[in-house]
Amino acid sequence: MAHRTGYRRILLKLSGEAFSDPEVKGGIDPTVVRQVARELAELQASDGTEVAVVVGGGNIFRGNSPSAGGMDRSSADHMGMLATVINALALQDALEKEGVETRVQTAIGMQELAEPYIRRRAIRHLEKKRVVIFAAGLGAPYFTTDTTAAQRALEVGADAILKGTQVDGVYDRDPRGDGAARRYEEIDFLAVLNQGLGVMDATAISLCMDNDLPIVVFELLLEGNIRRVVRGEDVGTLVHSGAAATPTPS
Repeated sequence: MAHRTGYRRILLKLSGEAFSDPEVKGGIDPTVVRQVARELAELQASDGTEVAVVVGGGNIFRGNSPSAGGMDRSSADHMGMLATVINALALQDALEKEGVETRVQTAIGMQELAEPYIRRRAIRHLEKKRVVIFAAGLGAPYFTTDTTAAQRALEVGADAILKGTQVDGVYDRDPRGDGAARRYEEIDFLAVLNQGLGVMDATAISLCMDNDLPIVVFELLLEGNIRRVVRGEDVGTLVHSGAAATPTPS
């Protein structure tokens, strides 16, 4: 088993669904956004961790979803990119209410709302302890926000990707529908691809594998979990090179 260490600079990957309001089956739940913002503020205050974030847009619109049926894929994907900007602005507002200096950078120009994505500027913001939220994906269709997270994490030199989910790690099958599902404490990138475990899409996993960038999959809304992961505690599932792929009882 790999020994986990703390991380100095992280990229937090959040799905759009993490922000969704269950009562309206979409939209933005301000309670969830405030909780994430509060935990990131506490993380910066106590640990000085440099934090970048990539947020999806699936709570509003997803280019490859059934709701986009019949649409041109490029047009639908651009609509999905705009949805990520809405979520990014919501998170920025919540963070600034917690006293955290924040920048949103977008891959599509919209200077009235956010900065354009510039790698060196993003790194400088991180060094100044500003939370940087990357929005609008990579600015090109057919690429998911998973791939965006891997790409941006590598570009800014993050030590790890932290993927917040609704479950407490990676399982050998869906734990929400199978009580016999078993959780991995750690798993190899190749095993994730070969078993189709859906940690992130194949392009993102391949980028992380080729560049030895670890991923920690953990339960987002369990209070204090983000700090526990950053400090190297055994929370969630560590996905990295050379890991054993034997699930343990959850």
